[in-house]
Amino acid sequence: MRKPIIFGNWKMNKTVKEANELISLLKTLVSDIKDVEIGVCPPAIDLQEVVKLTKDSNIKVGAQNMHWEKSGAYTGDISAVMLKELGVEYIIIGHSERREYYNETDQEVNKKVKTAFEHKLKPIICVGESLEERKENKTKDKVKNQIKNALKGLTANQVSQTVIAYEPIWAIGTGESASAKQANQVVSYIRDVVNLDYPEASQKLRIQYGGSVKPHNIEEFMAESDIDGALVGGASLEANSFADIVKNTK
Repeated sequence: MRKPIIFGNWKMNKTVKEANELISLLKTLVSDIKDVEIGVCPPAIDLQEVVKLTKDSNIKVGAQNMHWEKSGAYTGDISAVMLKELGVEYIIIGHSERREYYNETDQEVNKKVKTAFEHKLKPIICVGESLEERKENKTKDKVKNQIKNALKGLTANQVSQTVIAYEPIWAIGTGESASAKQANQVVSYIRDVVNLDYPEASQKLRIQYGGSVKPHNIEEFMAESDIDGALVGGASLEANSFADIVKNTK
């Protein structure tokens, strides 16, 4: 039985003060939840404060991005070594906004995934198609290539610890979301793709849905056979709405 996993991706939102206020309230709202893995991924500047605030709580902390090198002349980047020392446990890799705005490639995603495991960080690998690709029936080809490239060279044990987030690009920040059935069809296909190379791990790794997830629709997604959780954007920026998503996860 795979434990549901709900993570909030704050993107470029929340000052340190605002992060403190959100986490302080969120901790009290979800303190009694034990059957869902809960996490937040704040901007890098907030990570130290959020790690401190969530210590001894049931809230995990992830980062939104990192470089694959341990150190070097990479202005503006942060490394896995830095994140691990802070106490970060998860790392989002290959979010569509990173791929689109910063031209992040599948090969770079793979290097980051390997670096994450080298430093005992758990990767949340994002995959998903554009609206144009969906209309042209290229969804399966797109996510298959992204997954195959992202997992290249990993061991079965590493794959089993991986989280994959299916985020159709057309449903991110648009107010639109795939139907639960549409989402599950792709998530189920993702599991089938992983199964080709890692049959045992494919049943252990968790696959989230991301794309305008709200308190009122999370139950629909979680009722599907292969969806193990959600990577939540806008609704994670307010403690009550994020807590409601967690509480409505069955």
